[in-house]
Amino acid sequence: MKIVSTIEETDRKVVFSLMLVSGALTILYYPILELLFTDWGENDNYSHGYFIPLLSGYMVYTMREILREQKLQPVNSGIFVIALGLIILVVSKIGSEFFLQRASLIVVLLGLALFLLGKLHLKLLIVPILYLLFMIPLPAIIWNKFAFPLQLFGSYLTEQTVRLFGIPIYREGNVLHLVETTLEVVAACSGLRSLVTMFAFSSLLAFLSLLPTWKRWFLFFSAVPTAIIANIIRLSITALL
Repeated sequence: MKIVSTIEETDRKVVFSLMLVSGALTILYYPILELLFTDWGENDNYSHGYFIPLLSGYMVYTMREILREQKLQPVNSGIFVIALGLIILVVSKIGSEFFLQRASLIVVLLGLALFLLGKLHLKLLIVPILYLLFMIPLPAIIWNKFAFPLQLFGSYLTEQTVRLFGIPIYREGNVLHLVETTLEVVAACSGLRSLVTMFAFSSLLAFLSLLPTWKRWFLFFSAVPTAIIANIIRLSITALL
C-alpha cells in the first residue's frame, strides 16, 4: 500500500509540474503561436498546419500505456536543452527570425521531456515532438530554393508526357507553349506544397504502422515519388485539356 501511495503521489507531482509548465509555455509562446495560427490561414503551403498539433497529440495518446509503464528518471542536464531553446528564442526574437522563434518551442519541449520525465520517455516522445516541425513554415529563401528547381523539373516531365500523346509543345524554362495557349508552371505548381504535406502524412503512417523499421523508412520516403508523380499527372492533364 505504501509503494502504491508513493507512486500515486509521484504521478500527481508530475501532472502538477506538467500543468505549470504548460501554463508557462502558453504565456511565453502565445504571441508566437498566435502569429503562426494566422500564417496557416494565409499561407496555402501550410494550410495543413492546423492538424499537426492534433496528430502529434494523437501519437502520444497511442503510446499512453507504454509511457505509463516507464519509470520516471528525470535528467538534470535537460535544463541545458531548455536553456538552449530559450536562447534560440531570444536571439531569433531580436533578429526577427520567425522560423527559429517557432522551432525553439520544439527544442524546449525536448528539454522538458528529458528534465521532467527522463531518457526513456524522451526516446518515446521524440517523434511526436519533432513531428511539430511540419507545422512551421520554412523561410521563404529556403522554400524558393527548392521550389524553382521543382518547377523546372515538373515542366520538363510535363513536356515529355504531353509529347507522348503526339501534341506539339515547346518548353521555355517553366513556361509551356502549346498551339493555342501558354501554360506557366508557377511556384504553387512546383509540387513542393504536396511534398511537404505528403511527408507529414507518410510520417504519421510510418509511426502508427507495425511494419519493420526499414519498411517504415521506405514508407516515409515514398512521399517523394508520390508527390512528384501526382504533380506531373495534374500538370499533364491540364496541358492535355
